[in-house]
Amino acid sequence: MPDQDRLYVRTPEFARVAERIEHVTTLTSRLNVLPFDDKAARAALLSEIVGKQVPASVTVYPPFYTDHGLGIDFGEHVFVNQGCTFLDQGGIHLGNGVLIGPKTNLISSDHPLTAPERSEFITRAPITIEANAWLGAAVTVLPGVTIGRGAVVGAGAIVTKDVPPNTLVTGPAAFARKQWNN
Repeated sequence: MPDQDRLYVRTPEFARVAERIEHVTTLTSRLNVLPFDDKAARAALLSEIVGKQVPASVTVYPPFYTDHGLGIDFGEHVFVNQGCTFLDQGGIHLGNGVLIGPKTNLISSDHPLTAPERSEFITRAPITIEANAWLGAAVTVLPGVTIGRGAVVGAGAIVTKDVPPNTLVTGPAAFARKQWNN
């Protein structure tokens, strides 16, 4: 992943990220218990979570979870259904007209594969969902992936590589990719 970066755990930067995660977890827990019909309060709290004004045309149904918030960029007319998780430390960009099905996970951070490195740092790479793409229910998108304009990702898919524009992808992608010795 060429745009991937590393955040080492034992650094002042990681301490600031950990503080932000704690703060955003508090904010999302408040968001998720607001009365659904209190649209103004939900919009204000969502804007506080992402650190900027969210377009009025964006709909995010609770419960909604994010770890950092500041890496999320909503386009116009984005719809996020219930039970979604956005781990956004690597950045998540949602283009105009994007539809996100329930229980979808956008995961822009990860850990190294080898056990000795796994607890030393996290890796981060942006996720981009281009305009008018649709992610079905319970889709998982991993770091560094771009879903092309108008593409459709079928329910339950695990997206590990880019999806071309105007393409339908379906099915799980769990298969042996690599082995190593510790």
